[in-house]
This record gives sequence, C-alpha cells and structure tokens, in this order.
Amino acid sequence: MPTAPQTTDELYQALQENDRRPYGRTRTVTAEELVEAAEQFAEPVPLVHALLELQEAYTYGSEPRKSPVVFARLLTLFDEQPDVFDERLRHMLFWRFKWVANALLALPEVPLASLRQWLTEMRDRYEKAGLGLQPYYGQAYQLAAHLGEGTPLAYELWAGRTRTRLSDCEACEICEICERARYHLAAGDDERALRIWEPVLAGKESCQEEPSRSISYALLPLLRTGLTERARELHLAGYRGCRRNPSMSGEVGRHLEFCALTGNEARGLELLAENRNLFDEVDSPFDLLDFLTGVEVLLQRVELLGHGELPAAGYAGRSWTVSGLRAEVCGRADDLASRFDARNGTTAHTDRRRARLDRTPLTESLELTLRSRGLDDAVPAAAPAARTAAAVPDTPAELILRARALDDQGHPDAQACWARLRTLTAARDYVHPDDPAVGPLVRLRADLLAEEAGRAGVKDDHTAAAALHEEAAALYEDAGLPGHAALARACALLAAAESAAQGADGTEAQAAVLTDAHASVVRLHEGTGGLTPVQESRLLRLRASALGLRLQTSRSEEDVAPVLAEVDLLYGFATRHDILTQVSGALLLKASTYALSGDLPTAVAEIDALLDRLRKDGPAWHLPRTLGLRGRMQLGLRDAQAAYADLAEALRLAADWSAEAVDTARLHGDLAEAGMHLGRPEEALRHLTRSAERDLRHGSRTDAFCAYSNAAQLSLDLGRVEDCIALLDSLLAEPDVTSGELDDRLVAQLRLTRARALHAGDDLKAATAEFAELAAESAGWDDDPGSHAMIAAETAVLLAESGEFGRAREAADQALAAHARAPRYEQLSNCLRELARVQAQRQGSDGLADALAYLADAGRIADEARAAGYEAHGRSLDSALAYEHGRVNAYAGEYEDALAALTRALDLLGEPGPEQGPAGEWAECTRLAGAVEGIYLERPAPALSRLDAAVSRLTALGHTEETEPLASLARRLRDEE
Repeated sequence: MPTAPQTTDELYQALQENDRRPYGRTRTVTAEELVEAAEQFAEPVPLVHALLELQEAYTYGSEPRKSPVVFARLLTLFDEQPDVFDERLRHMLFWRFKWVANALLALPEVPLASLRQWLTEMRDRYEKAGLGLQPYYGQAYQLAAHLGEGTPLAYELWAGRTRTRLSDCEACEICEICERARYHLAAGDDERALRIWEPVLAGKESCQEEPSRSISYALLPLLRTGLTERARELHLAGYRGCRRNPSMSGEVGRHLEFCALTGNEARGLELLAENRNLFDEVDSPFDLLDFLTGVEVLLQRVELLGHGELPAAGYAGRSWTVSGLRAEVCGRADDLASRFDARNGTTAHTDRRRARLDRTPLTESLELTLRSRGLDDAVPAAAPAARTAAAVPDTPAELILRARALDDQGHPDAQACWARLRTLTAARDYVHPDDPAVGPLVRLRADLLAEEAGRAGVKDDHTAAAALHEEAAALYEDAGLPGHAALARACALLAAAESAAQGADGTEAQAAVLTDAHASVVRLHEGTGGLTPVQESRLLRLRASALGLRLQTSRSEEDVAPVLAEVDLLYGFATRHDILTQVSGALLLKASTYALSGDLPTAVAEIDALLDRLRKDGPAWHLPRTLGLRGRMQLGLRDAQAAYADLAEALRLAADWSAEAVDTARLHGDLAEAGMHLGRPEEALRHLTRSAERDLRHGSRTDAFCAYSNAAQLSLDLGRVEDCIALLDSLLAEPDVTSGELDDRLVAQLRLTRARALHAGDDLKAATAEFAELAAESAGWDDDPGSHAMIAAETAVLLAESGEFGRAREAADQALAAHARAPRYEQLSNCLRELARVQAQRQGSDGLADALAYLADAGRIADEARAAGYEAHGRSLDSALAYEHGRVNAYAGEYEDALAALTRALDLLGEPGPEQGPAGEWAECTRLAGAVEGIYLERPAPALSRLDAAVSRLTALGHTEETEPLASLARRLRDEE
C-alpha cells in the first residue's frame, strides 16, 4: 500500500479496492495494513470493517491460525460497544462463529476440548441473542464427521432443523462446508449424494467457493454412476475455479486424483506443476492433508505405470522425480493424518487417506481435454524410429553401407540408420571400420552433417541448414569426394537463398535471391565432373526446386516455363538412369507448378498420372505425400468430398512409414479444412489437435501452437467453452511460453481467445482482467495499431458490463486513437454500439448522454467507412447504427426518438427477401418498433398494422420462424385493447 489512508473515506475506498483483489498474500498483507490504518481513527466502525476484511483474507487465504485471533478482537469490540454493530455488522459477526469453528477444526494442535468449548460458546451466544440453533448443530455435525464418530445422530439433529438467516447458504449447505451430500457419499449412496448436489452442479446455486467445491467431490460419484461425460465437463469447469487457490487446495487434490483414476496421469502432472505454489502457501493442516493425499494418489499411479523417474513439480528448492516426491509427500501426509487422529482419539483420517490411496482406476481412459497426452509424451523426445518392417544392421560397417544405400534411394528408413550412427559415433569407444567400402571416418562425419542439415531444412531452419551443408562439403573435400562436396554446396546455396529470401524486402527482392541461387547451382553443376547419376539427378532437382520456389514467391506467369523446362531435364535424366525417386519427384514438381500457376485441372491430371505410376512402380513412400497434394488441389477446386477421400487415404498409408517420411501434421490440418467444408466441425477439431500434437513431437512448436490456436477458436465457436479454456490454459503453461521464447503475438492471440472464452463462460471478472492486461500490452504495438484498436474496444465492452463506465470510456478512446492509425471499421463500430446499449440498459435515462456519445463515434466511423469504400461483412454499419439508436432511446424512455430511429433502420434495411439473415434482422427491427409504438407510446392500431403487414410479408417469403415473435406481440396488443 503506497500511502496509508488519512481519512475514513480513504479507508473505505481502500477496503473496496482490496475486496476486488484475489485471495492471497497481496490481499492479506494489504488487509493487515488497513487494520493498522483504521486504529488511528477515534471511531470504532472503520476498525470493525477493517477487521472483518482481514478475517476474510485469512479465511480464504488458508491461514486458519490467524482467523480466530482477529475474530476475538471483533467479539471484544461487540461486547464492549454493541451499539457500534448495526444489523448488517451484527449478522456478519454471528455468521463468522462458523468460520472460527472451521479454522479450529483444521488445526491438530488445538485440543479436542477447546473445539467443544468453542461450540458451547457459539451455542450460548446464539441463545442469548435469540438466534436459532440450526447453524450450531451444523457445526456439531461437522465435528462429528471430522472425528468419525456419532455422525448419524449429529446429522439428524442438524438436517432436521429449520433453516435460519444464519444457516449456510443453500449452495454451501449442499456441499462440503456442511457436508449434507458428503454424509450420503460416506454411506455409499452416490446417487442420493448427486441428487442433493444437482442444484449446485447445474449452476442454480453458487457462492464464494461454489460450485467448484461440490464439483471436486462429485467427480468420482459421477464416474461410478456412469455419467462420464458429465464428469469430464465438470472437471474442466471446476478445476478452473480452484486452481492455485490455497483455500481450495483440497479441491485441487481431488482433481489430481480424478486425473489419476481416469487414465489422465499426464494431465495430472501438468496440473500439479500449475499448482506447485500450494506446497508452500497452504497454512491449513487439514487442507494440506487433503491436497497431499490427492497428490500422492496421482504420483502413486504414475510410479505404478513405470514412470517413477519422470520430473514432477514439488516443494521449492530442489528438483523432484515422481518417486522422490511421492516418498516426501507420503511422509508428510502420514504425519498430518496421525496428528489429527492423535488429537481426535480416532483413526478416521488415516482410514480415509488409506481408502483414497487404495482406489483403482474407474475407467481405462477418459479423454478429458482437446490436448490429450500420455505419460510417454512427458518423456524427452527420442530419435525417430523407422517403421517396424525396417531392420537396422548390427555392425557399424553394415549400418553405414545400409544408410547410404537407403539415402541414395530417398528411402525413409535411412532415418533410423543415421540416428543409430549418430549414437554410435558420439560414444568415446567408437571404432570406425577399417573397410575401403565404408571409407574414412571423415566421410561418415560429413554424411551425418548432411543428414542433420536436411532435418534442419525440413523444420525451415534454413540458416542452420546452410551452415551444416557447408561444413559437410568441407569434410567431403577432405575425404576426396568432390561430387559429394558439390552436392552439399548446392544444398547450402539453396538453403542460404531461402533464408535470405525470408528477410528480403518485397517480392521482387525475394525472387531475385532465388534467381541468383538457381544460377549458382547451375554453374556448380556444370563445373563439377565425375558426378554419379544419383548426384547429378539431385543437382537437377535442386535447380528445379530453386525456380519452383521463385514461382511460389512471385506467382508470375513468366516464371512458369523455366520451372517446367528444368523439370523436363530432371525427368528425362532420371528416366534414363531409372532413378525412381527422382522420376516421382519431377512429376510431383510438375503438378505443383501447374497448381501454382492456377491451372488446377491440369495439375490434378498430372497428379492422377503420377499416382498410377506410383501404385505400379513405386516408390511406395511417395504415395501419401502425393495423395495429400491431390487432396489440397481438390480443396482448391472446391470438391471437399474428393479432397477428404484423398487425404484420409494418404493418412492411412502414412502409418506404414516413419514420421519423417510423411508430413502427417499437414494431412491432419488439411483434413480439418475438408471437414469444415463438409459440415463436420467436431471431426475438424479432432484433426486440428492431432496436427498440433504431431508438430509438437517433431519440434515444430510455432506450427503446433498455430494449429492449437485454430482448435481453440473452433471449440469456442462450437460452444465448447470449457474445452477451449482448458486447452489454452495448458498451452500458456508451456515452458517456452512462460519464458517468453514463443512469438509474443502468437501468445497474445492465445490469450485473446482465452479472454473471449472466459467472457462466453460468464467469468466476467477474469475475462475483464485478461482483456485489460492485453490492452495495456498491445498499446505498445507500434507496428500493429489495428490489433490494439480491436483489443481495447473489446476491453471497453467488458468494463462496461462490469459497471466500470469511466474505465470503459478510457479504453474506447484508446481504441479510437489506434483506429485512426489503422482502421478497423466494422469491429470498432460493433463495440461502440454495444457500449451504448450496455450503458443505456444499465443506467436508463442517466446513461443516455454517454450512450449517444458512443453512437456518435460509431456514426463517424460509418462515415469514414463509406468514404473509404469499405463494405461490412455483416449488416451495413448505417442500418445497424440506426437500430441501436432505437434500442438506446427505448432503454432511456425516449420513445418518440426510438421509434423514429427504428423507422429509419427499416428504411435502410429495405424490404426482406428470401435470404435468411437479412429477413431476421428486418423482423427483429419491426418487432421492436411495434413494441415501442404499441406498448410504450400506447398506439396499438398503427403498431398492429405494422406487425400484421410484416407477418404477411415474411409468411409469403417462407420465413415462418421469424413471424412468431411478431405474431406473439400482435396477440398481446389485441388482448390489451
């Protein structure tokens, strides 16, 4: 706190600000400082408010040792100056007797006699104040359940009593706090417990920690009763409500347990890492025991599956493995359970802990999130293995010769041989074969560098690829192999050109770089003698590839013929020498060239001929890639069904080869596009996530995050809000994201989608905080003011929805300033109109002036858009603006102005036609005009005339669904006449 409040008004303002903070050390420390500040004032009321805030911070910050101390001060103030406590403060004081009872229960060092004494104190105080005793019996039941003794009688004494104003809220009483449902759960009656929980699980009842607390207990009963999909949905929603929260550490532990018992151990480890803070921040022994037991259930399961050496997030100060952390957690949790049992004189906590640890999985595998991963995915990626059919020779000499022979063929099984050779040569005891057929070690070193360069090129790391190829060329020279050296240098030239083209300024400059690269490769080719047919065919392939890349960059018709000429040279040479891989490569380049030139029918014909050849003569590993290209061409021809068939076949055939042979991530991505065109969004979503998973496994992290970003947006569009949030939470917790290594704009896009999902999920507070943070960051994007305009505008809408109209206006002004530099006509107009609607709806006539100011801004944007020739993708900006003028004036009670604006909107919309969207807009505008005219202006006759004419018009056009609201309003007006 920068400066202590100097007046009581400043104190109350500071208390309100602190109340908006999340529970944790910052809120707690500020609350402590505010109590000190309140003590300087002569009047006691501010101190009471400050102490109440401090006790709340301790209670929900999981510091039960401090909560009773603060309450004792409050109780003393009440005893000494009862008149200071008005009805509201008195209610809060007596309510918090229960908080103290829970706090004492959570501390094993508090004697059992002291617990009973506090309950007696509570009963006496309630009786003296003339309050009902149902809350007292609720606490007595909690003590009995904690002890594991006398619960049936204690439950009946509590549950059978009439509720009072000081009884726990309905949501809390149903869940853990008063344990009504847990009583039946402990008795083995899952279905009855779930029936009691249903209002909370369905969102009908909620409070400070609900429904998250109930959800955590309901997960396993839901599974046991076969409601697996419901359990999955609630896991996603419930976990988000309790993660990283010290006062809900037990709930986090039960989510970890749920992961362990549903085949989601990898997700469990991910969630454990996200909640690592709880090991050190939970001060409640009872909550800590609950959390640690859930952690141990997870770690025990991972260890049982043979992954005890995996890293695990645990206590700060050292690195942990699963096995090491499990042993530590086990010792600490056993000690806590023993301390509680020693205090209570029972074995209840040890028994309950053992029961949880003895549970077996309830389902073999339940797919919880869009990013489903197994424990093997948590292991550092190993070198890619070849398909099962490939046999790697045992001796180094055979292995080297096999790798080179396969490499000459372009066979994907070469990858496994090179991988094995990298491991062998890295060992200190490696002895190179003394075999003339194998050649010297320097040649093998060059081979391995060339292969590494090829893998770097596949990942688009062209700079690294060029350097590795140059290094390999030098070693080939040392080995006396000029043909190999020339080929490596040609590869380096092309890789360097690709790297330079990426940084070149403009298309012409990029094309020039590739033109120079082609000329250099040609000179190198023509100046090198003694080339083998395989080497010469590869040089011809590089020449054609350089011109192909130039065409891909320029898209110029003039660049087509040179590519085809080089392709014909390659094809003729490869055919004469029977080099099947290069024959296929030439034909594939030819088809791609036609596709790039825009001649898709010819490209497909070329691909069809190539497929016939591949099926007859091979190489078979080219089939998946060729089918994938044909599928993409079919997408270009808008034949989604044919594209889907080709891509699905390509994916099926790809399973026969190593991951490096076929870009399966691309195939899944293309299948997602085909699925969307075919109206199969759920299938498209699966393919997007699989595409991302494969990119991640092969180190293409940017591509993976882009695919996941698309998947998140699609899941949000499908209404799968919690799936979207869970996916993004997982991605944003990745090490290269948290360390800032991933592209900051891509991360911002992920966060923006998450903020929109939070808004869609009605978590307005979290959504507003995320948007506000993004708006502040994007203000510094001088190269992209348009994105800042969009983010700031959306932030303004959320601030308005939160009732913070001043901050909303500030954010809107930022958006308008950024829009002036990079227009976002439609997006900004939409947000400004929404701001006007929210302010008028919330504040009525008091908010009309500000609402109309927003609409004036939107009007200027519509004028700018018209002058710039911009056409909106949805309804016109002018008609939308006129309609919003109607709504805003109606909310403010200015009905004549509202009707005039709606009439103008109808004029701008024009008469409806057969199209569904415009007809719906026209119908809604007509309905609102009818309501304003007939109900608020009390002119039913013209309103009915308007409505009846609209119903007739829409019915004639076949828009029967749109007529129902109009007909319903007309019936209401006639009934009121």
